[in-house]
Amino acid sequence: MLNTISNTGLRFLWLTLVTIGLDQWTKHAIVGSMDLYQSIQITPFFNLTYTHNYGAAFSLFSDASGWQRWFFTVIALVVSVVIIRWLKSTPKSQIMLPVAFSLILGGAIGNVYDRVSYGYVVDFLHVYYQQYDWPVFNIADSAICLGAALLIVDMFKNKESSEETHDS
Repeated sequence: MLNTISNTGLRFLWLTLVTIGLDQWTKHAIVGSMDLYQSIQITPFFNLTYTHNYGAAFSLFSDASGWQRWFFTVIALVVSVVIIRWLKSTPKSQIMLPVAFSLILGGAIGNVYDRVSYGYVVDFLHVYYQQYDWPVFNIADSAICLGAALLIVDMFKNKESSEETHDS
């Protein structure tokens, strides 16, 4: 068992746990110290704004009748199982790919916990510029986006190394 963990992408599950812990800690800090919809300006382009997201990313389907809570929970759980299987099959030589998967897994689990426990996801990071603003998000969402970006970088990196191998 330990050999499987240390020789596969599962060795990065600590990053998943750190992501979940940081996500839940920040959400609890916001819920405990702010009123719903309260906003605190941090910089001219960033606020802490406490909101509830009943939908998916960017509040998609937030005004649906409630089916979305369980639908997105099931999707996240299925994706989590798939990611764990991918991590288990990832060779020790790969680093960026399992780090990306671990971040996505941590973010997915962090948001699933909220959805199951409260029926919504706690969001509080609000980035904007003048009249343009990004939907409010959280640490879990940030981890998912960072993981997705690393997947894209890894895809191009592995494509280039594959082409270099074929050119030799």
